[in-house]
Amino acid sequence: MPINKDKIAKRQEIKGNNPDFERPESWRYVRLQTGWRKPKGIDHHQRKQWSRGRPGLVKVGFGGPKEARGLHPSGFTDNLVYNLDDLAKLDPKTDGVRLGHSVGTRKRKEIVTKAVEQKFKVFNARVSVSGSKS
Repeated sequence: MPINKDKIAKRQEIKGNNPDFERPESWRYVRLQTGWRKPKGIDHHQRKQWSRGRPGLVKVGFGGPKEARGLHPSGFTDNLVYNLDDLAKLDPKTDGVRLGHSVGTRKRKEIVTKAVEQKFKVFNARVSVSGSKS
């Protein structure tokens, strides 16, 4: 059962009302990806918002609701964990676990096994809890 379901639904509803922000001129050139890049040219039409029919700029007002910020799509809060002490500070009912990038395989296995025992939601385990190598 997902937690914070109402907060996630509210975020999705607000996101549906926001425009799809596209990189300027990405529709003209195949080599440009559609991911957002801020226009920085001194006379750029989109930055100055001169012309109608051009996509809008990303602004603060398009953000999601405060209570839904920092939530993983599963509804759990996203918490970076580097060691077992960090894991001990969290609550398995509300907090999800994301292992830090610099955590090695041995410590990663320890943290994941402990997290599974305590019934945490682990977002990026990349380690088998059973004895196999994969």
